Amino acid sequence: MENCTKDNTTLPSSIVLFELIIYIPVLSLGIPLNTFAFWVFCCKLKRWTETRVYMINLMVADGFLLFALPFLIYFTKYNHPIDNLCLTIQNVYSTNVPMSILIITLIAIDRYIAIKFPLKAKILRSPLKSASICGFLWIALIIYSCLRPKFHGGQEQYCFQKQSIQPNYSLLFSIIFGYFIPLGIVIFCSVQVIKCLKEKMATSPYERKLIQKAIHIFSVNLCVFIICFSPFYITLLLRFAVDVAGACSLLLKVRVSVRICACLANTNCCLDAFCYYFAAKESQEFPSLFPISARSKMNQSQESQPPTDQVTT
Repeated sequence: MENCTKDNTTLPSSIVLFELIIYIPVLSLGIPLNTFAFWVFCCKLKRWTETRVYMINLMVADGFLLFALPFLIYFTKYNHPIDNLCLTIQNVYSTNVPMSILIITLIAIDRYIAIKFPLKAKILRSPLKSASICGFLWIALIIYSCLRPKFHGGQEQYCFQKQSIQPNYSLLFSIIFGYFIPLGIVIFCSVQVIKCLKEKMATSPYERKLIQKAIHIFSVNLCVFIICFSPFYITLLLRFAVDVAGACSLLLKVRVSVRICACLANTNCCLDAFCYYFAAKESQEFPSLFPISARSKMNQSQESQPPTDQVTT
């Protein structure tokens, strides 16, 4: 195992400048976008749906990130030591990305059930069930965020900076269960939903146009999800591998990569505006897709049944 010195663990000042260049526009756009979206979903929409519940929770998660970003910039620029304020901000910050990923996963599952199994959806789906699931996830993530520093908090010197090469196995747990498993679920559900919509026999031009819009929305959401989060979690996986191998010569490069990809991941609070826009349209236009799905299922079941013989009198 190599010996790590201060020279190969200290981040260059250009990284702090890069973060400022990214985070200032993120704050400038994210605060008004999320405020406007919160007003629309809480006050303007009339009907409570599962998607509306998920979107409001996603806005709360984005709000946590926007609150923590100024502290993140200050703490990393001036090497703030780990104290109670640091731990509090780290807990607030660390709930954003996992919660955003889990909510997007729930939205994908909800759409999959609604379109693939429309007859069972009435039993499996409801706004109250969606709110209960989100509440459970918030409690679980908050507890996990509070307990994590007790196992690994004594190894680092500065806030938001992992300088040691001591492997953090809770990080590996977060990478696998917090991203790669949800990623597989989101890809599967999105592909199945798009495939199901393409197979529909839309008889009217309106239904055909509606399905094309839905396919476009689901495709954009999937691309944003992959582009936004994949680089960050891949570099975290590389960081874990470097820590396990004790490769100190690679530590600085991997740390720089993690910080750059974290900037990309944190832009999700602005990119989620696309999800808010599409979700607002979905709640107004696309509920009619579900009766289409139900009719398709019913028609298929009726066609598969043998015709009954007519009794002549």
